[in-house]
Amino acid sequence: MIMQELKKLENKSVFIIREAKLNFKNIAALWSMGKDSTTMLSLARKAFKGKVPFPVIHIDNGIDFPETYEFREELTKKWNLDTIVLKSKIKSEMSGFACCGENKTVALKKFMNDNGIDGLIVSIRRDEHGIRAKERYVSPRNEKFEWNYKDQPAELWNNYSSKLDKKGHVRIHPLLDWNEIDIWNYVKAEKVPMNPLYFSRNGYRYRSLGCTHCTVALKSEAKNIDDIIKELETTSAEERSGRQQDKEKEYVMEKLRALGYM
Repeated sequence: MIMQELKKLENKSVFIIREAKLNFKNIAALWSMGKDSTTMLSLARKAFKGKVPFPVIHIDNGIDFPETYEFREELTKKWNLDTIVLKSKIKSEMSGFACCGENKTVALKKFMNDNGIDGLIVSIRRDEHGIRAKERYVSPRNEKFEWNYKDQPAELWNNYSSKLDKKGHVRIHPLLDWNEIDIWNYVKAEKVPMNPLYFSRNGYRYRSLGCTHCTVALKSEAKNIDDIIKELETTSAEERSGRQQDKEKEYVMEKLRALGYM
């Protein structure tokens, strides 16, 4: 049953990624080296015969974990990825944390404008956060990167494109229907490489990854994928409980995402 459900999710995600490549002139994907975006790249490789046919973007504020940088370099080489690293400035902004949030959007906006990116693949899931539950598979942004979640077009590839702000872009969300356990079951089934920070060391592991300034490890003895899946089946803790940011408050996240945050 699990494999059947995973196959359905995989087929839908592969379809969305292929349609994005077909319908946009110049697409890219965001890659944080986390479990979701790495799974998304694995799905892209399945969609295009072992190759990711578009650049993948890491927005780097310079204070990610050493393991994250090592993982980026290793997988870039192993999968022959066209990895583009954008430097994000660290300064105060509305979420209360200088390391990310709006600051990362500034770096992304400049790159997309300079390079004419009209479609951006993002690996968010509906179950991660209340405001992300309002997203759709294809989500138009205007020239200022703003998202009007109250006025979204129908989920039809041949319909939304005619309504797109010609100076804007579209976000594509191929993992929208997945949940956290789905991701780990798929990682196990497909042997997707993972950032080692997800696995317990000295009784702690990271369940959701950000940078060293806004992410804390949680108590856990889960040292492998099977352990993680068992842990998730019984825990009542929220997935992003280790993300120490005011932006996790729904009203702040809503404002950030309306301004173009990932």
